[in-house]
Amino acid sequence: MQVLVLNQDYQAISLCTPERAIVLVLLEKAEMVADVTHRKMRSVSMSFPFPSVIRLRAFVSLPYRKVALTRQNIYKRDGGQCVYCGSTHNLTLDHVVPRTQGGRTTWNNLVTACQKCNAEKGPLSPEEAGMEMAHRPFRPSFLMFVSRFSGRIQEPWKPYLLIG
Repeated sequence: MQVLVLNQDYQAISLCTPERAIVLVLLEKAEMVADVTHRKMRSVSMSFPFPSVIRLRAFVSLPYRKVALTRQNIYKRDGGQCVYCGSTHNLTLDHVVPRTQGGRTTWNNLVTACQKCNAEKGPLSPEEAGMEMAHRPFRPSFLMFVSRFSGRIQEPWKPYLLIG
């Protein structure tokens, strides 16, 4: 389980572990905005509400946050399915514009593909191979990635992630 971290202006900026959130609250660097009512965190001598959302007390100026281009993040963006056939087995990455045609390793050129579709497409573009994609590749924003691709969204997070 993770904790949503808000900047002083209530803008979602990251996720952290519940332990890190409690440390920030105890050091008075953050305040708890929402907790999980049916859970507690315990130490030898104390009990704490289990955090769900914390807000930093001081504003942290952050540059534009980018989602790291990794295999796992591409799989998350594509829902763990081949963009050509929808399979969830034997997944790999496919360059939409093949490297042999000058395609680069970027968010906008990588998709999740099963081994069968990737081999069928080979060194061709999807159009040249006559293959339809469920969606075009895109670079997710940090906020979109946190809200849609990081797993289960806790109810208390929704007002801060701009989702209903």
